[in-house]
Amino acid sequence: MMFVSRRFLSLYARKLDHTLGLNFMGGQRCKPASADGFTVVYEPSTGDKIVDMPFSGPGDVNDAVCQAATSAIEWKSKSGSERGYILRKAAAMLRERVDEIARVEVIDTGKPLWEAKWDIQTAYDSFEYFGGLAPTISGQHLSLGDGNWGYTIREPIGIVGAIGAWNYPIQIASWKIAPALACGNTVVFKPSPLTPLSAVTLAEILTDAGVPDGAVNIVQGAGETGQLLTEHPQVRKITFTGSVMTGKAIARSAAETLKRVTLELGGKSPLLIFDDCDIDNAVRGSLMSNFLSQGEVCNNATRVFVQSNIYDQFVSKVLGYLSKIKIGDPHEEGTTMGALISAEHLSKVQKYVDGARSEGAKVHGGNLLKLPGELSGGFFMEPCIITDCTDEMTAVKEEIFGPVMTILKFSNEEEAISRANATEYGLAGGVFSKDVQRAHRVVAALEGGVQWINNYNTFTVELPFGGVKQSGYGRENGLAAIEHFTELKTVYVEQGDVWTPYD
Repeated sequence: MMFVSRRFLSLYARKLDHTLGLNFMGGQRCKPASADGFTVVYEPSTGDKIVDMPFSGPGDVNDAVCQAATSAIEWKSKSGSERGYILRKAAAMLRERVDEIARVEVIDTGKPLWEAKWDIQTAYDSFEYFGGLAPTISGQHLSLGDGNWGYTIREPIGIVGAIGAWNYPIQIASWKIAPALACGNTVVFKPSPLTPLSAVTLAEILTDAGVPDGAVNIVQGAGETGQLLTEHPQVRKITFTGSVMTGKAIARSAAETLKRVTLELGGKSPLLIFDDCDIDNAVRGSLMSNFLSQGEVCNNATRVFVQSNIYDQFVSKVLGYLSKIKIGDPHEEGTTMGALISAEHLSKVQKYVDGARSEGAKVHGGNLLKLPGELSGGFFMEPCIITDCTDEMTAVKEEIFGPVMTILKFSNEEEAISRANATEYGLAGGVFSKDVQRAHRVVAALEGGVQWINNYNTFTVELPFGGVKQSGYGRENGLAAIEHFTELKTVYVEQGDVWTPYD
């Protein structure tokens, strides 16, 4: 029998009783029929057990794919306008339930409530945007002379296997499911085993909005379940958000059946602060690029390069904000930083902090926190700023995925660009400068898929997101996403007689 925490049920027993199961197939919640092990899901802010979650086995993944295959006929036969109407209706339903679903995200992730509400907004924005794009998905018409012509058709790929991450559960699910459905595909989505709760609610909303039963399916599980999805011969596309190591394994596995693949992986992004910047805005930008969602953000600019003649002033201003970051119950509106995702991950982040200290850097904050009351078992730490760094330090080179900012000095533009690009990652980056020509010149030289000028971590669904180098390939969001969820068919039309040398 599935265990569900008393706190969770007391808040959401009526609408979100997960004793019904956290898988979703054929338009309804269900439990794995071939459960292959289970994991205990913990609430990050309390350390309490939320649920014992069984993993989906081979039979469950196959059933989900079969459901997706059956519903594909109905879904792809709908016009773009019909699909778009359903997706926009789902967006409206998400908007009506922001507060309720945000509370679930807080329980699942430990992030503050205001951030969770932002995440729900990005989710309904995705369905609104791609619902609007759905009727416009089309090919080209070309005249070929002599009354002949050719045209292209954008067609659905088929069944999309989507694998999410734990830091932005419903946002990542929406960034994958919305464009896939808009293009006429059907989906099997696997959430992270650390954050299983909101995906099934999203699937219910889509079904209530009019998506056919079986067009969106949820299978819970760990890496083995994801591997089953990646290897399934009927799945034609994999879209994954997560670690570089797992992304490479997925790419190798998908190559066996020549699946299309989109990978959004890790990062160690640079933020370049020049001496002609608005320093107060630059400080705010560095905070936004490091401490949102407890620093558990793949595109965070955790390497902050500051021009040497303003370094001390910048560091002083940044350190002044540490005491202003309110760490506490993520359900309270005033909390600005919540709990890390798990005890294991908290320990990993702490090792990086300790390692930086042992390598000679100066560590500000970063201590473990034990909060009172029901939060005493939560996975909390202070935000951390590391100064007196060098590029060779482990905390500077490796992705930490926690609330840890490293600050480094540079002398000139050429040096800053060279050092910023000296990483295997290429997800994002940014620059603060009042010199518009310099700002554009620098972002053009930085090796990253997403760049900011005089801001950081602002997003809109209209613009594509994705990385280069070890940060992955392919793009999510924007018009670019349509290319990754459709196949292009070319048609030639002959109006005259066929010429052949064999007559």
